[in-house]
Amino acid sequence: MDPSHAGVWYDLGAAPYPPLMELEVRHLRALCAIGDTGSLHAAARLLGMTQPSLTAQLRRIENALGAPLFVRGRTGSRPTPLGLTMLHRARPIMAEMSALVIDTQAEAVRSAGPHLRIGGTANRVIADWVHRLRARLPHTDTYLRVDVSATSLLEMVAAGQLDVAFVHEVEGFPVRVPDGVHKRVLVEREPQFIAMSPNHPAAGEPEVKLADLSDDQWMVDPSVDGEWEGLREVLSAAGINPRILHGDYLTATHMVALAEVVTPCQPTSRPRVEMAIRPLYDDPLAVRLFLAYRPENGPAPALIDAVYHELEAAYREAAWHAVAYRQRLLRADSPLLRADGRGRPRP
Repeated sequence: MDPSHAGVWYDLGAAPYPPLMELEVRHLRALCAIGDTGSLHAAARLLGMTQPSLTAQLRRIENALGAPLFVRGRTGSRPTPLGLTMLHRARPIMAEMSALVIDTQAEAVRSAGPHLRIGGTANRVIADWVHRLRARLPHTDTYLRVDVSATSLLEMVAAGQLDVAFVHEVEGFPVRVPDGVHKRVLVEREPQFIAMSPNHPAAGEPEVKLADLSDDQWMVDPSVDGEWEGLREVLSAAGINPRILHGDYLTATHMVALAEVVTPCQPTSRPRVEMAIRPLYDDPLAVRLFLAYRPENGPAPALIDAVYHELEAAYREAAWHAVAYRQRLLRADSPLLRADGRGRPRP
């Protein structure tokens, strides 16, 4: 901290001091994100940046102001008195900026013709969903954004940058849904399966117990909201503490093929020659799948219905072709797989 500013508390209601003139909208957005989430880690994920980068940015802001804005501890970050004052003044500014962006983008969309901007966390049904939407809405220009962070996608829906987002939240670690954003749940509890080498001793079983994987290396993507935290909690509850590697799931797929790791996967995943997909006994890992949208100044209800219908159809098709998952859904008489008279999922 600059010694010349040590102990100085600026009155934000007075005429601006020179350091305040250096603040930009991105700085205010960062401060609001930290204040809203109560965590530098969560705020960085929301902003789509690394925690060290956000920490460095906060340090520069505090150095410019000459006083701390947040007190960091094990339980998170809480604002100082100056931080509370800053947040009180910054939030209306960010709300006005958000409204300006939403109104401008809405006008641009109206003048450019029919558009549908959809987002999603990585899921096997995304490609088929988009394909179905293009067939159903042939005169609509469809835009797709896939992101590891459900939180970021939901913020984009709230800001009017996306019309809908199909996301998942890990059981026990719900994502924050911004005000004004509604959701339609597609699957209340989707069990997560396990991907392993077909030569793994447990691959010969119809279901795999976590205890059978206690000596394996696991791989999980910590950048996906709640994935690392959810897996750690489940493994701890099972009384096992395996070695866990961090990496993206594409890398995990290749490492599974080399028998280096096991990794959680979606139940709609299909086995391959180099990979076995098995359910976990008692379904300890699960996520909730939902479609998020903004009713106010958002897509018409009829369009939301069409988007959801095609998403449901795409998911049903993927679930039907994943044999182990299909069998579970049929045993549970899941409405997702209510079959027609020919034993196929309804269209």
